[in-house]
Order: sequence, then structure tokens, then C-alpha cells
Amino acid sequence: MHKIKLGIVIIFASLITSCNTTKKEKKIEKEVKTETEAVNFTYQDITGIGKDAVYNRRDNSDIIKVGDTYYIWYSRMDSPITPGYWATIWYATSKDEGHTWQEQGMALDLGKEGEFDSHSVFTPNILAHKGKYYLYYTGVKPTPGNKEKEFEGNGTTDITAIGLAVSDSPDGPFVRVENNPVLEISDVASDFDSFRIDDASLLVRDDKVCLFYKGRSISDGKQGPKRTKMNAAYADQPEGPFKKHEGYFLDKSHEVLIWNQNGGIVSLASLSKTLYFSKDGEHFSVLQDGLKKIPMAPGLYRPHLENGNLATEVPGWGISMIQKKGLTYLVRFEMK
Repeated sequence: MHKIKLGIVIIFASLITSCNTTKKEKKIEKEVKTETEAVNFTYQDITGIGKDAVYNRRDNSDIIKVGDTYYIWYSRMDSPITPGYWATIWYATSKDEGHTWQEQGMALDLGKEGEFDSHSVFTPNILAHKGKYYLYYTGVKPTPGNKEKEFEGNGTTDITAIGLAVSDSPDGPFVRVENNPVLEISDVASDFDSFRIDDASLLVRDDKVCLFYKGRSISDGKQGPKRTKMNAAYADQPEGPFKKHEGYFLDKSHEVLIWNQNGGIVSLASLSKTLYFSKDGEHFSVLQDGLKKIPMAPGLYRPHLENGNLATEVPGWGISMIQKKGLTYLVRFEMK
């Protein structure tokens, strides 16, 4: 199973740090390579939120289980629109570990005119904490100065921010917090997150709410998507206020996927096709690079997001997206 192999890899990675002799280091590095070669991804079609002639779906959340029901949130657009910059957030439920889903309805509509999220809400993620459900999402407003009040998707003024809506039930209604957006871009042009921030991924660690996110710098221009970096912001409570870690953790981390493992954090970075591990949640080392057929914009079933982050192993399945011309849809994946 994936969780067993990954645990072995992490133990080996720790041993590398503690060994003093070159001979031992070389031996353990070889063992690490042997184990990580076994990490691979397989995919299965799903019903309910899979291929659809009317709607496109993408950028789903991690998955949580409430009672006997699995919940997922995602961006939904009218076909043939594929970018999430024209989306609202919907949700679906499953009873069979994500093989079949039933779309339940819209979870979050557009914000009020003039607000940061009045044009699109997309890339949601979820945190269940102390009896409440926290839905983090990305928002954009129409391009400033556009006479038709439309969103242009330009590389200079169409910034993003991360918002939050809260509910007493996974079925909603979700109500926006008063201090929205809870995380905004840097006002320093050279910073890695001075243009776009997106892709919230949550965990609770040492009594802190950790919001991992990806950022793009306005100074990178058209090269920005290829230079996306991952960082985190911390708060004492899910509503914030959040304080960003200075700098960033990982390069080429378009789409953020993290999960608890063996007392630390594992991250799957799609741009670099690399699996990383961090014992302290901030300093990451490579577990495996050159991954094949990695999932796009993935969300895992993460028991750690349920009822205050239970110390349970990640089963190793999730939902990701497939993107083609005029078509985006969700599929199930497994890590083994």
C-alpha cells in the first residue's frame, strides 16, 4: 500500500540526515530510490461529476467524510468554458469512496458587486474544525477600469485573493466572514505572490491553522505560471488573521497538495513532478522526483481535515481533473 511505502521512505530520509559516513549515505540513498519508484498513480472514471456535455468541473477540494458520506467541493462552469475565472463553487457527495457522486447544488455564489469575488469564485478547499465547516476559495472581480465590467484575465491588474465562508453543516449555507479576503497578494512587486494567490490547502498543526497556498509574482509576467511557488500563512483560528511565512517553501508548485504523514508533511508538486517531505512543515527535502502521470489539481481524501485533524493515515485516493479543449471534468485517482 502507498501509505506503508511512503512511511518507509520517510524513515530512510531521516536516516540519511543522521548518518555520518559516505558509505552509509550512498547505501540508504539507493534504498530510497528503490522504494520511491513504487509510487504511481492510477485513474478511474466517476459518475455524477465526471464527463458532462452541459457543465465543466475542475479544481476540486480535498475530500472529507461526515458520518457515512464523503463530501467534495469544486469549480463549475457552463460548457465550453474551461478556465475557473468564470466559475461558481458547487459540491457533491459519495457513499462509495468516491466512485459515484451526486451533485447536491451550489455551495457559494458570486460576491456582491464591487467585492474582490464579484466575478468568479473557484479552487475551493475545506477544513472541519470544532463543529464548523470552513470553505476557503479564490476570488476575482471584474478588471478594474473595464467599461463593460468584464474580467479580461490580464497579467497586470487582475489580481486574486483568498476568501472564506463558514457553515455549521457541510451542506451549508456557507456565509462569508466579515474580514474577507483572509489572504491577499503582497504589495512588493518582487515578492513571489505579488500578482496571484490561489489553491488553499489546510491543516492544523501545533494549535495553529496552516493555510498553504501558491503564488505568482507580477514581475514574472507571462512566465509566472511556470514559476509558481508554495508558501503558508498561519493563524490562531480558521478566520484569521493570517500571517505569511517570510519567503516561500517550494518552487514549481502549481497546484498545492499536502497531507500529514509520519509526524511531518508531504507535498506533491505538479510542475516539478516531485514528492517532498518536511518534518517541521517548512523545510522540505525530495522524496522522489520525475513522477509519472501525476494528477492535475488533485484533492485527497484527508481524514486529518475532519473534526480537528484526526491522526489517521491517508488512504491514498482522491479526485483530480482532466483538461482538454473545451472540456474539463473530474476523475478518481489512487496513489500506490
